[in-house]
Amino acid sequence: MLKLLLKKQLLEIFQVYFYDAKKNKARSKASTAMYFALFILLVFGLLGGIFTFLAAKLCTPLIEAGMDWMYFALMGLIAVLLGAFGSVFNTYAGLYLPKDNDLLLSMPIPVSALVGAHLFGVCLMGLLYSAVVIVPAIIVYWTIAGVSLPVVFGGLLMTLLISVFVLIISCVLGWLVAQISQKLKHKSLVTVLISLIVIGVYYFVYFKAQSMIQDLLANAAVYGARIKGVFYPVYLFGSVGIGDVRASILVFATVAALFTLMWILLSHSFLQIATTTGKVVRREYRETHNGQRSTNTALLCREFSRFAASPSYMLNCGLGSFLMPVCAIAVLWKGSELFAMLNAIFAEMPDCVPFLLCVMLCSFASVNFMTAPSVSLEGKSLWLLQSLPVEPWRIFQAKIRMQLFLTDLPLLLCIVCTAAVYPLHLMQLLMLLLFAGSYTLFMALVGLSLGVKMPTLTWTNEIVPIKQGGAVMIILFGGFGYIVLLFVGFMLLPGWMLGFCGYMSCFVAANLFLSVLAYLWLRKKGVARFSAL
Repeated sequence: MLKLLLKKQLLEIFQVYFYDAKKNKARSKASTAMYFALFILLVFGLLGGIFTFLAAKLCTPLIEAGMDWMYFALMGLIAVLLGAFGSVFNTYAGLYLPKDNDLLLSMPIPVSALVGAHLFGVCLMGLLYSAVVIVPAIIVYWTIAGVSLPVVFGGLLMTLLISVFVLIISCVLGWLVAQISQKLKHKSLVTVLISLIVIGVYYFVYFKAQSMIQDLLANAAVYGARIKGVFYPVYLFGSVGIGDVRASILVFATVAALFTLMWILLSHSFLQIATTTGKVVRREYRETHNGQRSTNTALLCREFSRFAASPSYMLNCGLGSFLMPVCAIAVLWKGSELFAMLNAIFAEMPDCVPFLLCVMLCSFASVNFMTAPSVSLEGKSLWLLQSLPVEPWRIFQAKIRMQLFLTDLPLLLCIVCTAAVYPLHLMQLLMLLLFAGSYTLFMALVGLSLGVKMPTLTWTNEIVPIKQGGAVMIILFGGFGYIVLLFVGFMLLPGWMLGFCGYMSCFVAANLFLSVLAYLWLRKKGVARFSAL
């Protein structure tokens, strides 16, 4: 029984590699092998390469300073952090609130077998994420410091202990996520905000990492003494990697005790957690009056509701709407200093700051492409939208207006904040507004045209049309190409000789011309194609 449950967990984790949700059929063996090869290349090739470079940079200086344990402590803690972060949401979905718990609990399966199978899946995901960090670190250390029996044993034991410790942390954090999620009213918005905070912290650490590493290497002895005095368990944890017998026994015993405690608590509370339905709030019915809405308003509200109900939709197709207000605040805070520096760097190119602002606005608008997957997101329920007593063009208008509203207002805020700290001429300000408006209109119309022409309606997970749809791929890379063309034409080609207003007026005219073409196609062929889907 346990063997079948473990096989089921493995198939669930790697389902996308064996099953094509878009075509609703199993993949061929060659396709499955290709997907696994691509996965290994991206995870262990790209991410593993990044952490291999970090390990190589830390290893030699710390070995020369006699701080081998600190090297393993640093890389081990990074592995624990990445493993816990990567598997905590898998724990939430796969252990505490899986969709098949009711079916499995109705079968004569021991609770211990269910818990063990779910924990195996969580442990495997944690090991996958943590191994990307710790395995390259161990190999780099063996290459530089040499290979011996204690060192090999310590590296293998440390990998095992990290995977188990990540499992313990993931179970605790997953339990907290499960408890909180049952009491949240606006789960989608909270998910988006948490994701944005995590992204912000990641980039902050990324840009500060170089100075932090240099400070660590310069003061390794000082930090090492502090860790031994205040954070002695961290010293023991790092000493496992170099084969210290005493440290290995102590850390192994501690992790084993924590795992045993976690297993006992989880075994006793699993049924309650798995069958909980969350807090049910009793509400008294009160009659309310809903005002009548126009057709256009109702369709627009429907699009906004669909957008706000999906964290994946918001983060992948509307990230610019969240980043632009942050950029506007940053411009008010540090914009004057940045613009003065740019004017000094590009002194020979007039109107450099307004042009770079256009590039920035173009970048933000390019990551807003809600119209591209909007038709595909209707999925098998598209017939409901087609059955409404409204013209298809009105449906198109609602989708276009949603993207314009969520993109133009934040862009306008960025322009106003820039004008508050940088002396833009009237014609420059007018050109900025024209470019922002024409480009967002162009992106919305072209995105919807591609969405109608290349729909993906047979999906089981909304992430398929959002991330894997052909329309999304074209509009995303097309926006990137537009930014490159805009930048290269002004900075590398003699576009700057036309002046800012002259150069940008060419792009405004091109945006409007292409928008007219997309509009005409949507009004004629697009409407007919949508009705025939």
